[in-house]
Amino acid sequence: MEKTFDLESYVRTTAGDSDAQVGEEAFRRICEAVRLVFDSEWNATDEIARNRKLAREKRAIIGYEQEVGFYKVKIREILHARKLADGWFPPWYPDLTEAVFAELYGLAGLAPWAYDMDEKYRYSQSAKLIGDRLYCLIDGKSRLQPQRIPEDRRQQLKRTLLLATPEERLEYGFHEVYLHNGIRITIYSGSRTKKGQDVMVFRKYVLQSRTFEEMVRLRTIPPGAAELFPCMVKAGFNVIFAGQVRSGKTTFLQTWQSYEDPSLEGLAVATDPETPWHELMPDVPIMQIVADGDELEGVAKSLLRGDNDYVLLEEMRDAAAFKLVLDITSTGTCRSKATIHDNDALNIPYKMASKIWEKYGGDMDAITAQVFRNFDFVLEFCQHPLDKRRKIMTGITELSYDPREDVVSATRICRYDHQRDRWEWNAALSAEKLAKAERNGGSPARLTAVLQVLARSDPLTGEQVIHPAYYRQGGNACISR
Repeated sequence: MEKTFDLESYVRTTAGDSDAQVGEEAFRRICEAVRLVFDSEWNATDEIARNRKLAREKRAIIGYEQEVGFYKVKIREILHARKLADGWFPPWYPDLTEAVFAELYGLAGLAPWAYDMDEKYRYSQSAKLIGDRLYCLIDGKSRLQPQRIPEDRRQQLKRTLLLATPEERLEYGFHEVYLHNGIRITIYSGSRTKKGQDVMVFRKYVLQSRTFEEMVRLRTIPPGAAELFPCMVKAGFNVIFAGQVRSGKTTFLQTWQSYEDPSLEGLAVATDPETPWHELMPDVPIMQIVADGDELEGVAKSLLRGDNDYVLLEEMRDAAAFKLVLDITSTGTCRSKATIHDNDALNIPYKMASKIWEKYGGDMDAITAQVFRNFDFVLEFCQHPLDKRRKIMTGITELSYDPREDVVSATRICRYDHQRDRWEWNAALSAEKLAKAERNGGSPARLTAVLQVLARSDPLTGEQVIHPAYYRQGGNACISR
């Protein structure tokens, strides 16, 4: 017969131990008592019911609200029936029910971070579980948390997470899975890590409603840029936002897009479901496609036949993504935006062209020229080296291609001076960009006037126009396949 756990009796027998030890051991026994109830129900059911229970458990751990709610109600009922509702629980959980659910069916000590149970986790975008140690990014710094997750619980967590992705196999040393709320989990284990030092990296989307004025206040961009960027949005330029991880490029993309005409139809293509455009801009008709690599190649033709006014391509990182965005913008599509992991605007056209050339062949110079022709500007971002909470726009570079002279050009429009903590400006937009702005309903005169005010205050020094050596003018010695 199943034995009921008597909490008061247990506390009396352990009176000589520290409060923390008593509490932790009592909590473990409470979890075990609840688990035994669920196990007894499992043993009393047939195979069909067991399969339903397995499906419910899988959906609960990856965060489906109905299944999570089911288990929490059951756990609360068991705790009250066994007179355990006043038991001790770890301080990183808000209550005993949440604590027991997290330990048995949830994310264990990661749950408070994943579901914002503590205010300090609300704006934490990433967490790392290294061995049994949990580190969370808080106020721009990776901080060790008090909760520990032992190896047996980590293995259980990994097995359950992989139930959400049947194509993944447990013996693989690398996995990438998603929770229902969009949290991306990258798992490294087995031969890919040192013994006992398996790694789980969690990335959480933090909904941040920004304006250019707010970014001025945060010192991400200079004051004049809050007037310049809406003009650039209206001009319909195709823009790439570049930078390292956590440099703020995705947040800037979202802000830029929020100024777009809401009546226009968009297509958002992402390698992972990071940005919920339906939540950010619920009244805007934006189709959202999640695809990468071969999957993206499979839907590329149908996407090209779409009648969208612009495309949003998040995290361009392979040949399929680069080729798709070039194919779409080659049809004359304007107002397109993309993000890429790169910290050098001048390197981006070569990076895109070389990846496309390696996979699909063609003429390297022709592909490079296409990047310079299709995209108008690259905006670069970084984390401040001394204050990682602060994101900085480090530059704006105009890309252009002159077909008559067969010349590609990269013109510095803005550059951040780290020593002076100031932005320098160049007002020399090309005639091509001004003409495009006028065609798209923008104001070339307004664009020029705003830039001239910025350039007079902080003129750009040093080299301003660059003709990259990797482009072989006139096709001389071009690489082709």
